[in-house]
Amino acid sequence: MNEWIIDSIGNLAKINAAAIDRKFNYETIEYIDTSSVTKGVFDAPQILNTKEAPSRAKRIVKQNDIIISTVRPNLQHFGLIQNPKPNTIVSTGYAVISPQSIDAKFLYYYLSSDFATNFLSLIAENQTSAYPSFNPELIRRLKISFPKSEEKQEAISSLLSAYDDLIEVNNQRIKILEETASQLYKEWFVRMRFPGYQKAKFEKGFSTSNGEIKYFKDFIKLNRGFDLPETKIIEGPYPVIGSTSIKSYHNQFKIKAPIITTGRSGSLGTVLYTNQDGWALNTSLYVKDFKGNHPLFVYYFLKSMNLESFDAGAGVPTLNQNHLHKLKLWVPDEKLQKKYATIVQPIFDQMDNLNQQNNQLRQIRDRLLPRLISGKLQVKTQEIEIPLSIAAEEQEVYNPKL
Repeated sequence: MNEWIIDSIGNLAKINAAAIDRKFNYETIEYIDTSSVTKGVFDAPQILNTKEAPSRAKRIVKQNDIIISTVRPNLQHFGLIQNPKPNTIVSTGYAVISPQSIDAKFLYYYLSSDFATNFLSLIAENQTSAYPSFNPELIRRLKISFPKSEEKQEAISSLLSAYDDLIEVNNQRIKILEETASQLYKEWFVRMRFPGYQKAKFEKGFSTSNGEIKYFKDFIKLNRGFDLPETKIIEGPYPVIGSTSIKSYHNQFKIKAPIITTGRSGSLGTVLYTNQDGWALNTSLYVKDFKGNHPLFVYYFLKSMNLESFDAGAGVPTLNQNHLHKLKLWVPDEKLQKKYATIVQPIFDQMDNLNQQNNQLRQIRDRLLPRLISGKLQVKTQEIEIPLSIAAEEQEVYNPKL
């Protein structure tokens, strides 16, 4: 008999139990801010000197802690801490839940379900603060239904995490492919060792035979993205692109593929290539006019620029286009750009394929999640059958011959 019980999270886990005190003496910390995690996907933590760390960097996290942003919970800034370093700290904008007498992954999937997210969002929206938020004490009082058997809890969380594991494997492959194309860019256009460079004429380190010096404003045209309040988003097939990632999917698009974006406000430096029609948000800049340059070359060129160094914001990081327009840069001719793109295109095709697989895996996982954590769908505990309708096929990493 599969017995399910009801209890409050406060009886199953500790909330905000570990915090930095005056004795905290790490020279550096790995800091996770409230914008660094979206629906379980972590950006690289910031490495900060403790003397320079923001005042909100006060909560220590350990293995299997669950973090949920108490501000704007509808943005789904939550994650399960896995393999942290001893000096990993999160912002006080997170509630830190440390499971004690419940399977950590089961509780994580429960708290990441639409039921929990919608409930916390509803509470937050009823507050009078400038930004919708909820008191972490609310999580302590929140009651959940879960299998009494720890084995049953683990069976459910193992089934759901199998999908996340496949997604993570694909993400690692995507990183390898991305790095391959990036290294080729550096070899050709930074070290100037492109095909035929031995016969090229150079002036001040740049080839005059295969390109020319231009102002940035004559290279491409960047435009500010478009306003789209969260309340206006209607689920559809078109990606909504923020300053660092795809935030959601909408039923309309503003820009034809390919779309190249970078952060305009809030987060700077991340350059994204989206091979779908989509909607760039107003926190980003997108390439409106490639001015005859190949999109794949433009993408890697922008990635090589360290755009975060062009921050012109007094408080909120902001990218000032006027500073970019005055830059002089060497731009290879159309023939050389096309030769580079011919090699890089198969890499992007593989990345597209892996991203499509990930989208399908997420959809299957998200359909299973509410049925599993509610007990409507039963899972065998002795031999778990994982009904994957797709699997991440082994991909041979494309290795261009230079």
